[in-house]
Amino acid sequence: MTADRSREEKRELGVELLAHLEDEELSLAETIDRIETITSSPSLTRTILDDAELQGVIEREDGRIRVQRGGTYVAFDEQVVTREGEFDCRRCGASISTGHFVQFQTGELGPFGPQCVRKVTGRE
Repeated sequence: MTADRSREEKRELGVELLAHLEDEELSLAETIDRIETITSSPSLTRTILDDAELQGVIEREDGRIRVQRGGTYVAFDEQVVTREGEFDCRRCGASISTGHFVQFQTGELGPFGPQCVRKVTGRE
């Protein structure tokens, strides 16, 4: 993900990420952990959560987030691409030589290490 994305692009990418989570229910902290791969701005994080709820992507109750995905998941064989290079994982900050990038309609999210890409999408 490039650093010069607009707030609107980040918002759209955040909503799309939440729509593709494999977890049916997450704590608010777990959800924010995933959103932080896109933004560390508390106001944008709140906007992403509000928009996802308004669009019917999630439901919020008592500090829990329930994903209302309707069958959408990240298709690893189609939506996750790898690239060789020198990267820092967007989730944990580790140096990695193979970056995993998630391709969404609204843009690309990554790079991630192999475990973090699974964590961010809810596979682990």
